[in-house]
Amino acid sequence: MMPVDRFLEAERHVRPYVRETPLLFSGRLSERCGARLYLKLENLQHTGSFKARGAMRKVLALSGEQRGRGVVTASTGNHGAATAHAGRQVGVDVTVMVPHGASPSKVERIRKLGATVEFFGGDSAKTEMRAREIAAERGLLFISPYNDDEVIAGQGTVGVELLRQCPDLDAVVVAVGGGGLIGGIASYLKGSRPGIQVLGCSPVNSAVMVESVRQGKILDLPSLPTLSDGTAGGVEPGAITFELCRTLVDDYDLVSESEIEDAMRLAFEDERLIIEGSAGVAIASALRQAARWPDRRVAVVICGGNIGSAEWAAVMEAGSGKREMGSGKWEVGSGRGDPK
Repeated sequence: MMPVDRFLEAERHVRPYVRETPLLFSGRLSERCGARLYLKLENLQHTGSFKARGAMRKVLALSGEQRGRGVVTASTGNHGAATAHAGRQVGVDVTVMVPHGASPSKVERIRKLGATVEFFGGDSAKTEMRAREIAAERGLLFISPYNDDEVIAGQGTVGVELLRQCPDLDAVVVAVGGGGLIGGIASYLKGSRPGIQVLGCSPVNSAVMVESVRQGKILDLPSLPTLSDGTAGGVEPGAITFELCRTLVDDYDLVSESEIEDAMRLAFEDERLIIEGSAGVAIASALRQAARWPDRRVAVVICGGNIGSAEWAAVMEAGSGKREMGSGKWEVGSGRGDPK
């Protein structure tokens, strides 16, 4: 576990550059599941996701020589945009390696933030490996999306804000990809209030960290297409996030693609929030697992809102033939949850 003071220091470090995002109580979502759900709106963060925190912390920690040479990273979109934004704030050149098939809207946003974009591979793990090679070849510093203690410290500032905004928090639900966000949040929360429950969740189609934790070692597993592109892909061998996820996260949950879609539509129907698939994962899991925390305070990290207009339209259109979602409970099942 990383020490609590590390996150408090990181929070002070990045405070001039990142937003303290709102913690919204959702009465309608709470009615659906019986827990008191609070939404941590990282979709309102700079660049539209929590990634701005870790990237900013890392870039601010660079030496003058490192800043002068520039940095390279790998990303499906959000971390790349966050690193580009951080680089622009302090005058650092950024190159972002992106897998083929990444969201076009996210790639375009990275470019608009001033970074150079290069494509390689179809899986984030392979893209990361190539980015590391380029860093060595060009004398640049590689910034991992998750496998870096400074990045983790930055992501963990979400936890610092959560306890400040809701001191009586009982549980938190966080989508899991490489583990940087949940590792940082869990380190701070468990170090400050050990009784807080931490639930990690991933799409069934790409659950490498979850399956790795269950098997007790980092696995090399394929990923199927998923709406949750922000959590998709492999986990780097030796990732420091593995031990954090193995020792600090109380339990894990997997959700289907249809559950992710339904949760994204519910977020819009109930709170008028436009969110990306990885945030839909967290809402879907919170609704399915809420029986664990009847009438308790549960924070759901809405980790991002970066979704293209065509992708969002497809999600909404897919639900056009379903029953009206204006009211009703969320049915907890083994494979999907439908409002009834």
